[in-house]
Amino acid sequence: MKAVQAVRFLVSGRVQGVAFRAYTRREALALGLRGHAVNLADGRVEVVAVGDAHAISLLGDWLRHGPPLARVDGLQREEVSVEAQADAGDDFLIG
Repeated sequence: MKAVQAVRFLVSGRVQGVAFRAYTRREALALGLRGHAVNLADGRVEVVAVGDAHAISLLGDWLRHGPPLARVDGLQREEVSVEAQADAGDDFLIG
């Protein structure tokens, strides 16, 4: 069984108003990840991904450029507690 990991990404740039969260959800679900993508008040998008470490790495690679209309200027990554993300269920939510 593969190890489960949880990572929080903070994505900055032109990432709101360009369907960034919806595209992120599609990518995450295709990779078998659960978690969420939410707009932050400061203009960034927070993405928390829970699942296989390799799948999370692939999502991180995708987040570096995002969907067609986005412009990613910065990507921060930090590991977070898997247990703290237990309420994520089996879905990838956007909010």
